[in-house]
Amino acid sequence: MTKPLSPTDTSHGPDAGSTSPPGPFKEFWNYFCENRGALAGLIVFIMICLMAVFAAWIAPHSPSEQYRDSFLVPPFWSDGGTTRFILGTDAVGRDIFSRLIYGARYSLIIGGIVVSLSLTVGIPLGLIAGFARGVTEIIIMRAMDIMLALPSLLLAVVIVAILGPGLFNAMLAISIVYLPHLVRLTRAAAITELSKDYVTASRVSGAGILRLMFITILPNCMAPLIVQATLSFSSAILDAAALGFLGMGAQPPTPEWGTMLAEAREFVLRAWWVVTFPGLAILITVLALNLLGDGLRDALDPKLKRQ
Repeated sequence: MTKPLSPTDTSHGPDAGSTSPPGPFKEFWNYFCENRGALAGLIVFIMICLMAVFAAWIAPHSPSEQYRDSFLVPPFWSDGGTTRFILGTDAVGRDIFSRLIYGARYSLIIGGIVVSLSLTVGIPLGLIAGFARGVTEIIIMRAMDIMLALPSLLLAVVIVAILGPGLFNAMLAISIVYLPHLVRLTRAAAITELSKDYVTASRVSGAGILRLMFITILPNCMAPLIVQATLSFSSAILDAAALGFLGMGAQPPTPEWGTMLAEAREFVLRAWWVVTFPGLAILITVLALNLLGDGLRDALDPKLKRQ
């Protein structure tokens, strides 16, 4: 005979699984949603991504098409403006709204490539420094310290000056500038994990160095790296805009936001819109990514969760 269930015994009842703890993703999402700023940043970032993907359908004009009869037309709500050009035109008659939409593509590409290159090189170097110690660690970390001692934008300008101006060279220079931060972060996380019991158990079971690095330790170091990658994404967009403003990044007529600012410098006083709207696009994108990065840090850091 089967033992009857007591009123307090719910282990076999229909609601037995209702008290089970949430999965890792659900738990992360719950913590992330508690930060309203991070949620707003995520929404804005998704909107920018959609705008970049569907730029050909959203933009009313081609980003490089020039309307010779519409130089420096103000936004539609200003005197002399027209709904044909919602945010006005630049000095050669190109629609600013269309150029901003297409410029989102370049910003996302810049951020993605910079972060990918930095992670691809920085993570192995950080793991090697954390595992090797001795002379190898000293060489790697002193090289990173030298790079950190130089102002980041100045170092990027020097690298671009050596390689030559252009969008790809600017992205490569920014990737090199962000490399020390990822190397130091990876090394610190790897050293912390090396002292834990599960790593010792893997060593005893015969795991090799590469398996320990990339299979055992690296997955447990990803939380701070994800946060740093998000913040680096926003900084890369800002630095690329700065290089474009200096004429060392994307070259005209590329609709990159920093290049648009550089082209509009001489019209600041008499055509405010040609400078204001690209600057606002950079501000909103970088702010959204910074808020998103803060939210990821709060949701992924166990100490902040407890607080």
